[in-house]
Amino acid sequence: MRTIVRVALLAGIPLVIMTGIGLALLAQGQESNGRSTLAVGVIVAAVSASSVIYQIDRWTLRRQTAVHFAVMVVTVLPALFFSGWFALDSVGGVLAVIGTFLATGAILWALLYAIASVVERRSGRTTAAAEVDG
Repeated sequence: MRTIVRVALLAGIPLVIMTGIGLALLAQGQESNGRSTLAVGVIVAAVSASSVIYQIDRWTLRRQTAVHFAVMVVTVLPALFFSGWFALDSVGGVLAVIGTFLATGAILWALLYAIASVVERRSGRTTAAAEVDG
């Protein structure tokens, strides 16, 4: 139960705040800023809430990563399409969104994996690499 409350707070607080700001901007006729703010709210909420996936010790890193990726595909990717940050009037524009999503995710995952490995080594715990399946 504590995990559910934690996820709700991690996602809910930024989502409520950013949605309120985004709706206020939309009501003022600032469509571009409103859409961007709503998209950022969804992205921050999804990333924050899904961070608990990596705290499920009984799951392998591969499983944690796959579940996290699935959550990002159904939350962050649509937010990017909705945001108005990309021209979506061609196949190239849609591919640019998908490419940006995949590249950013891969870079951030690799960077945070490297940082976590260093922290774990310094604390004397096993590295996350030892937990990866096969």
